[in-house]
Amino acid sequence: MSEPDIDFSLKETSPNLGGGRVSGSEKLTSSFDLVEQLHFLYVKMVRAKGLPPSPCNPFVEVKVGNYEGTTKSLENNPAPEWNQVFAFAKDRIQAVTVEITVRNKESSTNVDKVVGKLRFDIPDIPSRVPPDSPLAPQWYSLEDENGSKGERGELMLAIWMGTQADEAFPDAWHSDAASVNGESIANTRSKVYISPRLWYLRINIIQAQDLVPMNNKRIPQVYVKAMLGNMALRSRFSPDKSLNPTWNEDLMFVAAESFDDPLMLSVVDKLSDNKEEVLGSCSIHLSKVEKRLMPIPIEANWYNLEQSVQDNRNNKEVRFASRLHLRVCLDGGYHVLDESIYYSSDFRATSKFLWPPAIGVLELGILNASGLLPMKSKNGRGTTDAYCVAKYGPKWVRTRTIVNSFAPKWNEQYTWDVYDPYTVITIGVFDNCHLQKGSNAVDSQDRRIGKVRIRLSTLNTDRIYTLSYPLIVLEPNGVKKTGEIQLSVRFTCSSTWNLLQSYTQPLFPQMHYLLPLSVYQIESLRHQATHTLSSRLRRAEPPLQSEVVEYMLDVGSNVWSLRRGRANLERLLAAFNLLVEAWKWFDQIRKWKNPISTMAVHFLYSMLILFPDMILPLVFLMCVVHGASQYRKRPRHPPHMDTKLSLVESVQSDDFDEEFDTFPTSKNVKVLKKRYDRLRSIAGRMMTIIGDLATQAERLNSMLSWRDPRATSLFMAFCLIACIAFYLVPWRLFALGFGFFGMRHPRFRISIPSMPQNFFKRLPARTDSMI
Repeated sequence: MSEPDIDFSLKETSPNLGGGRVSGSEKLTSSFDLVEQLHFLYVKMVRAKGLPPSPCNPFVEVKVGNYEGTTKSLENNPAPEWNQVFAFAKDRIQAVTVEITVRNKESSTNVDKVVGKLRFDIPDIPSRVPPDSPLAPQWYSLEDENGSKGERGELMLAIWMGTQADEAFPDAWHSDAASVNGESIANTRSKVYISPRLWYLRINIIQAQDLVPMNNKRIPQVYVKAMLGNMALRSRFSPDKSLNPTWNEDLMFVAAESFDDPLMLSVVDKLSDNKEEVLGSCSIHLSKVEKRLMPIPIEANWYNLEQSVQDNRNNKEVRFASRLHLRVCLDGGYHVLDESIYYSSDFRATSKFLWPPAIGVLELGILNASGLLPMKSKNGRGTTDAYCVAKYGPKWVRTRTIVNSFAPKWNEQYTWDVYDPYTVITIGVFDNCHLQKGSNAVDSQDRRIGKVRIRLSTLNTDRIYTLSYPLIVLEPNGVKKTGEIQLSVRFTCSSTWNLLQSYTQPLFPQMHYLLPLSVYQIESLRHQATHTLSSRLRRAEPPLQSEVVEYMLDVGSNVWSLRRGRANLERLLAAFNLLVEAWKWFDQIRKWKNPISTMAVHFLYSMLILFPDMILPLVFLMCVVHGASQYRKRPRHPPHMDTKLSLVESVQSDDFDEEFDTFPTSKNVKVLKKRYDRLRSIAGRMMTIIGDLATQAERLNSMLSWRDPRATSLFMAFCLIACIAFYLVPWRLFALGFGFFGMRHPRFRISIPSMPQNFFKRLPARTDSMI
């Protein structure tokens, strides 16, 4: 259970964007105008020359106050070249000089020999702001410890004051990560990743010919097994028990460009429960497979199946000429789903020829976080090494890691092209657990700190939103607020007409409607897509870990959760709240709580019946009036993670423990028995509700089915009388009478059920036929 005083609300902030040049109503197009300016002291080490002769293993040490960065050591190189940039945060600099020391790596002793030094006064360092050209490096003569220049060589470097808009910023060594050394430095840098383009690979298995089983006396029981990478699918068993089986079945994979893995197909004969025999196999390179954009027929081809069998009598290999008839194509007209449909960031087809024009630009400024909780222990105390990941469409961005800080400041800005306003950008915060060598597999998984989703259709165009979002995570022991993240967002529309027109277009490409996929196919293909993306992004440098990708893509969101089921039921009831309120209002009218209002409704109802042409205009006018009255109550901020809507504050800890249970379960029998009994009670209530609905539907059908001859006769007689009455009497009189009868005064009412209700409840249903 969560603490009652925890604040999960969204807060509006007023950061100093763009150095104080930007307000929420301005429309600027300059870069880094959605973040606060961070000033850095940049030192770029290029190369050295004229260093003392061998042994010469030079490296450079840059020291600014308590911060110290070093280049890599180059062995036996009197003219080394580093091309490395160091960035020191200006707000943490407590020194007045920059000390640059060239040292010689000594393998025999622990003390590295000083080759030469340079000193720069920080107030005299020039400033550089893009789009100014980069500062040209210059040669500087090295000095000894006494400040005299001798035959110590020269060092080419550039030193300047800049901001995070500098092009050297992403790949620079940062003083924020000064405690990280070696190869782990790469895991602290900010990077942009592009997801590989994903295609649906469709394999239509038609038939096989001339199969040769090892045992000719038995009828083969064959199926086709397909493999793409480490994904495997299989067809059903062929209904033809022959050597020329047929299937006419589709198998679908998710294939990623550049199609490195071939498609492997095998015809397998099932000999027994634990024994199978491969009757032949073939390999298809996807680069040679036809691509289609619409569901047009694809030409089928025969593929030779290869199987090598050793002939012991003649001591040679025998190859059989079996064949497999297939249609193989890459469907580029679909959008490959890697996210949930309800908060997807992209709906475009795979093929670029089917992409709509861009309607605008989304800009995101990741400013800072505050109040982060310690995520791990280092040297006996809690610490957090936080970084952010944002995903929209195929573009992923990762900020740099701020080491050992519970209030990190990133101030990094990114942009995306927008093709559909009904899309969601996801921002996640993680703790970097890949900065120390020798960590085990469990500790090396990046821990999730929280996630934020922003739907673009809830944003006003050309407005800057600066908000602080709560970071919330669910754990087996309940909900936890792990901090807050401050973001700035702006959605700029290039064409209002194109934006409004996008609301009338289909959500998915045409292929989804012309050749729809089943629910099972969608879930299976989404699992393949997330697995493919996580494996590809894990091989990048620095890698985007699988646990990060899966958390951003909401893998496992369809796992059973009693809490989520209750929340969805309450959402359904809240959606019908308007009908409930309308019925309450009408109930007050029909009970004459306010006689004046009741008489006014009688008059209005009479006018609508007498002038029916006014019904639809009045309905639409009421919608306009109601919408205009709600304008003042419109949301001022985009929605965020709602703990009350999700029921995370009002459920028991056992519900969370069940939600986070593995699949298959890892709980003991006692816990499983308790949960199973609870699930049975819930399912029993659902069974009763479904049974009641079925009973009412069967009663409706039985009115004319003659299951109860007297009831059917009465209903037919009523229908005959109603037919004559409605033919002779104008319908308006019936409508007036029905309305006035429904709104009659309570003194003319009785509490017992009406005649139609009594008749309907006596109609037979098939309940008595149930066992």
